Amino acid sequence: MPEAIAAPITHDENFPVASWLCPPRLRAPIAAIYHFARTADDIADEGDAPAAQRLADLQAYRADLLACAQGRPSSARWARVFTPLAMAIERHALPLAPLGDLLDAFAQDVEMTDRDATYPDRAALLDYCRRSANPVGRLLLHLYGVSDEAALRQSDAICTALQLINFWQDLSVDLPRGRHYLVDADCAAHGVARADLTAQRRTPASDALIMDGADWARALMLQGAPLVHRLPGRIGWELRLVVQGGLAVLGQVQALRGASLLRRPRLRAWHLPLMLARAAAM
Repeated sequence: MPEAIAAPITHDENFPVASWLCPPRLRAPIAAIYHFARTADDIADEGDAPAAQRLADLQAYRADLLACAQGRPSSARWARVFTPLAMAIERHALPLAPLGDLLDAFAQDVEMTDRDATYPDRAALLDYCRRSANPVGRLLLHLYGVSDEAALRQSDAICTALQLINFWQDLSVDLPRGRHYLVDADCAAHGVARADLTAQRRTPASDALIMDGADWARALMLQGAPLVHRLPGRIGWELRLVVQGGLAVLGQVQALRGASLLRRPRLRAWHLPLMLARAAAM
C-alpha cells in the first residue's frame, strides 16, 4: 500500500507520512483509515499463519467493517481499529466501497502468494492496483471534498505509480517470498525466464525489464502530478511531498540500473532537502 496518509508508521517504509500538513479536523479520520488499512495489510502479510487462517481473519475483519458501517457493534478483536473508523464513517460519510476494495486486494495477495501465482499482463496488475492503492487516494479526496472525475483519475495515477514504485523497490524482498509483480507479458517481451527472477539471477535482460517497469511508473506519476495544482493549501503541499517522495525512491531504483533485483534501494536523510526543493518548484 502506498504510504500517503497521515498517521505514525512503525514499519520499514520509505514514503513519508506528512501528518503535520493535515488540517487538525481531518487527522482523526485519516488516522482511522490508515490504521484500518495497515492492520488488514498486517493480517495478510505479517507473521507465519497459513494462508487459510489469513483469509479467515480477513473475512472476520470484513464482517467487522460491515458492522461498524451499519452502526452495529464490531467484535472486540480489532476494537482499536473499528471504534475510530465507525466515527469517521458517521461524521464524514466515508464510502464503504474503497475500504472493501482494500480488503479484496489483501486477500488476493494471500491467495496468489500461496499459489506462487503471477500476473499475466499489465492490465491484470493495474486491476490489482485499482483495489490495493487507488482507494487510499479516493478516500482522502472524499475527506477534502474533491469528487470530480479528472481529479479522481489523476489521484488513481499517482496511487498506482506509488504502488508500482514500491514493487520495483521491493523486488529483492518480494521474490523470495513468492510475490511476483513483474508480469508475464513483460518478462516474455524482454526474454527473461521466470525461474531466473525467482532465483534472483541478474542479467542484462532482467535489468532492461526492471528499467521498463520503472519507466512505466514514472509515466503514471507524471500523468497524475498536475493534481497538486488543483488542490489548495495543506493537501496540495502534502501531495507535492508524496509525489516527490515517490519520484525520489524511483530515482534510487533507476540509479541501480536493475540491481534492485538483489538489494533494496532506500532514501537517506540527505534526500529530504532535494525533495522539499522539488516540491516547492512544482
